[in-house]
Formats: sequence, structure tokens, C-alpha cells
Amino acid sequence: MAVQDHSDHREHTREGMSVKSKAAIVLIGFLLIAGALLFTEHRAHVLGLLVWLPLLACPLMHVFMHGGHGHHESQDQQNNQRGTS
Repeated sequence: MAVQDHSDHREHTREGMSVKSKAAIVLIGFLLIAGALLFTEHRAHVLGLLVWLPLLACPLMHVFMHGGHGHHESQDQQNNQRGTS
């Protein structure tokens, strides 16, 4: 019995794109087309909501960028402790 050499077969499979990468390209293309169609069909709704974006940004910025109100009390307590020491 002869030993079979399959090294050529391995090289051929590495040359082409894998099934996962082909599926990823198809999925990206589908999402781009679906996004473009949704935007063109619902442009009035999306642009109408942009008016409210600054109003919604104010409380969100206050919550996430201000860091809450808890740290003010801890600084006051640290200052009081330093003053008594």
C-alpha cells in the first residue's frame, strides 16, 4: 500500500476565503442596504427626534459626567477631619 500525499489539498483550502468570512461580507452588505432603506423611509421621524437630542443630553451629561453628588460629602468630611487634627 502506498502512502498518499495530501499536502496539495491543504494548500488549495488556504487559498480561498473561508465560509465565515464570506458570510460576514454578505451580512455587512445586507445591514448596509437595510440601514439605508430604513433611513430613507423613516427620515422624517429620525430628523424629528433630533430636535429632542439636546434636551435629553442635559440630564444624561449631568448623571454621567458630574459623577453624582456622593463625592461632595466625602470631601467635606475629609476637610473637617483635617481641621480637627
